[in-house]
Amino acid sequence: MLEYELYVPLHHNDGRPIDPDILKSLKRRLVDQFGGLTHFRQENEGLWRIGEHTFRDRIEIVRVLASDEEEAQRYFARLKEDLTRQLGQQDFLIVSRQVAAI
Repeated sequence: MLEYELYVPLHHNDGRPIDPDILKSLKRRLVDQFGGLTHFRQENEGLWRIGEHTFRDRIEIVRVLASDEEEAQRYFARLKEDLTRQLGQQDFLIVSRQVAAI
């Protein structure tokens, strides 16, 4: 099975907070598609450098488990496009990894 981790920004690039209804809607979509999720509500910090500038972002993490890799990859490709546009981001990070439930 695959685990997908979505790094959800808490602020737009200009510093305005993301509307909490966007996260609620995202969670509803994920539960509808995959039957469940885990939301790590603690705030995390991301740092990255582009040229001479270091950027800082505040995020929360949402995890989903999926058994059908092909279907999940198609779903997350569309979701990434939607979220990148909706949140006004240059990119939206979604990480996948192989996992096994015990």
